[in-house]
Amino acid sequence: MSSGYRIWLSPPHLAEGSAAAVAECLQSGWVAPAGPYLDAFEAGLCGLSGRSHALATASGAAAIHLALAVLGVGPGDVVLSSSLTFVAAVNPIRYLGATPVLVGSEPESWNLCPEALATALTALERTGTRPKALLITQLYGRCAQMEALLGLADRYGVPVVEDAAEAVGARWQGQPAGSFGRLSVFSFNGNKLITTGGGGALLTDDPTLAARARKLAAQAREPALHYEHTELGYTYRMSSVLAALGTAQLGAVSAYAECRRAHYVAYQGRLGPLPGVSFLPQRPGAYDTCWLTTLTLDPARSGGVTRAEVSAALQAAGIESRPVWKPMHLQPLYHAAPYYGDGTAQAAFEHGLCLPSGSNLTPEAFDQVCGCVESCFR
Repeated sequence: MSSGYRIWLSPPHLAEGSAAAVAECLQSGWVAPAGPYLDAFEAGLCGLSGRSHALATASGAAAIHLALAVLGVGPGDVVLSSSLTFVAAVNPIRYLGATPVLVGSEPESWNLCPEALATALTALERTGTRPKALLITQLYGRCAQMEALLGLADRYGVPVVEDAAEAVGARWQGQPAGSFGRLSVFSFNGNKLITTGGGGALLTDDPTLAARARKLAAQAREPALHYEHTELGYTYRMSSVLAALGTAQLGAVSAYAECRRAHYVAYQGRLGPLPGVSFLPQRPGAYDTCWLTTLTLDPARSGGVTRAEVSAALQAAGIESRPVWKPMHLQPLYHAAPYYGDGTAQAAFEHGLCLPSGSNLTPEAFDQVCGCVESCFR
């Protein structure tokens, strides 16, 4: 994020005790990616997600790469993925030489659409293609319709990887994000609900997959006193320093989630009455963390006010905002990838705007953001 912004989209925040935890780790000498601080963080992630195994990684993208690798994804394979997501979620498919098949969004949450997924699976079956995996991104702190998506995946025998990078702390029908599918992924990047500055985690209930991922993440070292390697591995383990920082924040997940949910309610209450402005709904059975509050601006009902105009006004006031993710099927990098879906994902990108939503957003800053948006309608 540019240092020129007075109000950030999602500013970094640290729970009380974070600095002390890092200092203690440094004084202990446990800095490398091993030791009690890493063990404690992984145990805490198991508690947060309800999983049996957690592997702290260098990034969320590294965790997705490992998840696909341990499922055996390789050259010539097909992997289904949400189209409306950050590119780091889809690139690991290409790292492994596989082909992404992109699936569109549902209007209620902008997450992967069950109907579009059914269409994609049917079309692939007709060509004799069984996808090697299905990658489901949980967007902006909101879970997808997981029971419907998992049911379709089971019917076609496709293992699921849940990308919960943006949804730490969220729940669907009482089940926490990060607990769905064969494997799941968290991110602790600098703008996430809790942060280690950079980092992620791979989670699973399968001990065989967990052990395989742990080996690959440590350069696939064989169990020998000397450094013996028989296969390709990666330097994907999180450092103990970052793990100490993460452990200190695990207890703050609920507080940060409630704070961001309050931002969503406040934005909806103040900006929702503006013509053409709408917000994603709170759905029955969902606990949304509202990692980022997003508004949608319909220029047909707004008197001609556009998303770009509002974004420019915020930028001029030193307030960072950002369009919703540009769908992968519209990205030059993935323009040739098959896509199954309607125009929902494209409309979200064209008309959706992410507002400042950090856990330490002050009432004064909130008022400045809203005042700037309101000024566009005068």
